[in-house]
Amino acid sequence: MSFLIRVQLPDTPGTLGAVATALGTVGADILSVDVVERGGGVAIDDLVVEIPSGRLPDALITAAESVDGVEVDAVRPYAGVLDTHRELELVEEIAAKPASGLEILAEGVPRIIRAGWAVVVEHAESGAVRLASSNAAPETPITDLPWLPLERATILDAEEAWVPETWKELGTELAATPLGKPGKALLVARPGGPNFRAAEVARLAHFAGIVAVVLDS
Repeated sequence: MSFLIRVQLPDTPGTLGAVATALGTVGADILSVDVVERGGGVAIDDLVVEIPSGRLPDALITAAESVDGVEVDAVRPYAGVLDTHRELELVEEIAAKPASGLEILAEGVPRIIRAGWAVVVEHAESGAVRLASSNAAPETPITDLPWLPLERATILDAEEAWVPETWKELGTELAATPLGKPGKALLVARPGGPNFRAAEVARLAHFAGIVAVVLDS
């Protein structure tokens, strides 16, 4: 089974290697490493690891945190595609099929920022309208989105009144970015976390800006 483990660790030579060694002691095989954010002597890294069947993911936390100064933010199952060029490939796919661009975007963007699901919504007089959804997105109606129109990419408060109770029960973290214009937005979610970091939101905004140009939104 594959898991995404987000760790905070001292941004010093050898620390990541020590984490990799510790994970190896519990049979974990590291498939990829993404640097999410770094600054102030601390790095936030996403590691996709594979562990033997029957091994509990708690073992990953124990192993990683056995390294001095390392803290695990979250561990969750991961079934995404491991591809360092995934942003470019998704843009190319959208450009090739612009009529289905929003559906392709909603389905593909969770793989890019390692989220659980995504939806594209638009502000209308009658409320918010869902334009596209990834397959994993819940079918819960989301017509009341008080943060639309949206001027800039942001992390949303997942405890606000508009958030469906089922999302809250799953500990869903939320972020959104305008898609070409303030009235249209891409909403992404991570049920169970981890929290969205500022660098991830900036990456999401940059990608949405490119897609909006491709789709001429």
